[in-house]
Amino acid sequence: MPAGCSIRAIWILNNLDAVVFSRRFPVVEKRWRSACKSENEKSSGDELNLSDSMFTILPSDSELAAAFVERKNREGSVRGFGIRLSQSSPGSDSWVDDPITRHIIGLYINKEQEEDKNLLWPLILHVKGHYNIFVLPLVEPRHLKAYAKLCKRSDCGSALGVDDSLSSLLLDLPSITGAFMVAHAIGDIITGDTVEPEVVVSAGPSVGGLFDSLTGSIGISGISSRAKPVAAPVASSSPASTAVSGAVMADTPKLGSRPLDKDALRTFISSSMPFGTPLDLNYPNIFAIKANGFSASDLPPSDQKQPAWKPYLYKGKQRILFTIHETVHAALYDRDEIPDTISISGQINCRAELEGLPDVSFPLTRLTAANLEVLSYHPCAQVPEQGVDKQAVMFSPPLGNFVLMRYQASSALGPPLKGFYQLSMVSEDKGAFLFKLHLMEGYKAPLTMEFCTVTMPFPRRRVVSLDGTPSVGIVSTTDHSVEWKIVTGGRGLYGKSIEVTFPGTIKFAPWQNQRISSSRSSFLSSTDEDSDNEIENTSNMVNEEHLMEKMNKDLPPVDLEEPFCWQAYNYAKVSFKIVGASLSGIAVDPRSVSIYPAVKAPVEYSTQVISGDYILWNTLGKCPYVATERV
Repeated sequence: MPAGCSIRAIWILNNLDAVVFSRRFPVVEKRWRSACKSENEKSSGDELNLSDSMFTILPSDSELAAAFVERKNREGSVRGFGIRLSQSSPGSDSWVDDPITRHIIGLYINKEQEEDKNLLWPLILHVKGHYNIFVLPLVEPRHLKAYAKLCKRSDCGSALGVDDSLSSLLLDLPSITGAFMVAHAIGDIITGDTVEPEVVVSAGPSVGGLFDSLTGSIGISGISSRAKPVAAPVASSSPASTAVSGAVMADTPKLGSRPLDKDALRTFISSSMPFGTPLDLNYPNIFAIKANGFSASDLPPSDQKQPAWKPYLYKGKQRILFTIHETVHAALYDRDEIPDTISISGQINCRAELEGLPDVSFPLTRLTAANLEVLSYHPCAQVPEQGVDKQAVMFSPPLGNFVLMRYQASSALGPPLKGFYQLSMVSEDKGAFLFKLHLMEGYKAPLTMEFCTVTMPFPRRRVVSLDGTPSVGIVSTTDHSVEWKIVTGGRGLYGKSIEVTFPGTIKFAPWQNQRISSSRSSFLSSTDEDSDNEIENTSNMVNEEHLMEKMNKDLPPVDLEEPFCWQAYNYAKVSFKIVGASLSGIAVDPRSVSIYPAVKAPVEYSTQVISGDYILWNTLGKCPYVATERV
């Protein structure tokens, strides 16, 4: 069976576990059955034929929906536990004891008992908005056999480097990656999140992406002229993308009641993966081809081959735009026994408004200072020269905005915000807190912090009142949070650092009433048994350790989907935006960008850094962390 990615089938289920869309690819299914037949012929006489030991046909929509409902009841949630628990049974995904089984699942069709012949695997599960998206890629029959064996093994988990493990099995399956890309593309379409990567410009109208180029809405002459160009009816799902230059585009799913556009989905699937083989999953390209068609003026030069990612040739004012977009993730503990962690997820977004089919190249420098951990490029890019601290990047740019490179790195400047947060409960309904923070310490111009906000969430307590005044900024409260705006828009920190403090007290609604209303019945019975003893132990001098133990016991459990709301963990979350330079140190020098064939085109370059999961854990409370190996 040739390497690559082919899709056997796609299903979309709504939040009522009903199939609202499905698509099967008979050509790929024929290849699967042929592979099963070949596997049977290779098998020795004392082995069962694959048709007798594996599920070799595609289920109906109702059979798949029923199998998914059964799995949810067995595994405990939509994605499943992913780790072996007491309720796990041999044959289930959680029995494999690998977190990836939360996203690559197996279903038992017409399940009377968990036998291998009922197993449908690997199903890519992608949850987007109100929909569960399933993509079934083509794998070899031996891979299905290998996974079935993993589902029955007695040991828990797998040792590092062991061949017989789920990780080693998936590394041999490039179709898994392709299936994930298909699932994410479909999820973006059905929820309206088909926006291009953001490219920030310093002045003039915003860069609105491929759709704006087609309709001429950003004041350029656009793509080569076609007869009666059709305006794109699909608008960006983020209204901020055309409002303010440099606004951050959120990729959170839209949870509204957006109807499923089956016609758009059918068109995308037919065009992007003909006969089940994904070729181009760029939805704007597919939609533009459908809306505008082609004309004689779109033909490339006879001596050049037009790539799939550039279906149209650009004509108009030429320029190149680069934006380095980084997201900072941090966990700050302020404890001697737990080291702070900080990491950066970055990408270089590009928009090359160039006529013809030119090649663009530039050197990527300062890689050593960035301490890159992961580095990947767009398919249009080549890296002919690689060094310790330098890489030469050459690419044939697609049309519109695209992500040229993604990377994981560490901060070359240290955390942009550091310090500590302390919260001590002085009674069941009152707590005293203290913040002491340093902003932009060691940062110099042109780095500018445009805004910074610290939020204290209390998802299980209702805030009644707050008493305290910060040294800088303004404070506001909601029912379940306190928000401290340290740096507001229009008053950014430019090339300087500041130290801020915020002491205060916070009062919550009575814990006893809230416990009765929020706790589950299983927890009510246990808390009522001990309530008399706990009241007798209360005195004027509150024992904080006893108090926290009591409150922790009363907390109802939460899903593993909420990692920052587990048990009694308490934290503050930081949100900020920094412009002027990247924190990793990676940069693009506009003067070093070259174009072949040579053409005069200005190069614009910008950077922006935003916070991701930037957490200040309560120094006086419990906190989760990853244990390090002792040497």
